[in-house]
Amino acid sequence: MNMDEFEERLKALRPRLHRYCARMTGSAVHGEDVLQDSLVKALQARAEGAAVDNLEGWLFRIAHNTSLDFLRRRSRNTVVPLTEDIEAAPIAEADIVAISFQTFLRLPELQRCAVLLKDVLGHSVDEITGIAECSPAAAKSALQRGRAQLRLLAQAPEDIRLPLISDKDRRKMAAYVDLFRSGDFDAIRAMLADDVKLDLVNRLHWQGRDKINPYFTRYAEETKWRFALGAVEGQPAMLVFDSTGAMESPAHFVLIDWSEGRIIEIRDFLFAPYVLEAIDWVRLG
Repeated sequence: MNMDEFEERLKALRPRLHRYCARMTGSAVHGEDVLQDSLVKALQARAEGAAVDNLEGWLFRIAHNTSLDFLRRRSRNTVVPLTEDIEAAPIAEADIVAISFQTFLRLPELQRCAVLLKDVLGHSVDEITGIAECSPAAAKSALQRGRAQLRLLAQAPEDIRLPLISDKDRRKMAAYVDLFRSGDFDAIRAMLADDVKLDLVNRLHWQGRDKINPYFTRYAEETKWRFALGAVEGQPAMLVFDSTGAMESPAHFVLIDWSEGRIIEIRDFLFAPYVLEAIDWVRLG
């Protein structure tokens, strides 16, 4: 497999890998960060001549370890060794997809890993042992325990709260959204830092105020989008709705990072629709 073919396979597997990373980290946005780190590691390893017999299993092992690194940096959970068998039936994929990322985060890591790989992504127990680097007995036990615990957690009522966003952050994002609505992209350009970064997730990365001008030009030319102030996983966001549809949920969203009153990074998820699966979002105002 040459490098072009390798990169095409990575692109095809990206939604499946994001499903795993998002639920392992408890966040669709953090899951995308972990996924990008995983793919960079995979590309580097391949360029250095790494031999790959089972590409999907190899990629999931990288994504698994990168997810654990992310979690340990934040001291959220630790891997719990499991040995006891408990009988539990598989959970339907549709039911799992409806379970919030935060509910998944309450499972110990090995249980989370086993349920995701088996019941969401269709991997075998043997493949789980290779990806999680555990014994078959631990993988089976984690799967059974995880299924049982996830059912209990999913039945408990979730405490839904509006995100705690400061007035300052809310005002900045509201102003950004208002400028998009009115098409005043010159005013937005005036807010950009000279070295502003644009991450059009799953498509391209640009840096520099002049370099990202085409981004705003293309939005100005497109008439189907409608913009609203909102929050995604507690972060202020611009929700983007497709006005040709029902507009019941966003088609994608945009996150903004600021420093000293200037925009330093724009993350637009237009080309990453897989991130919206079961994401926690709310429209504000």
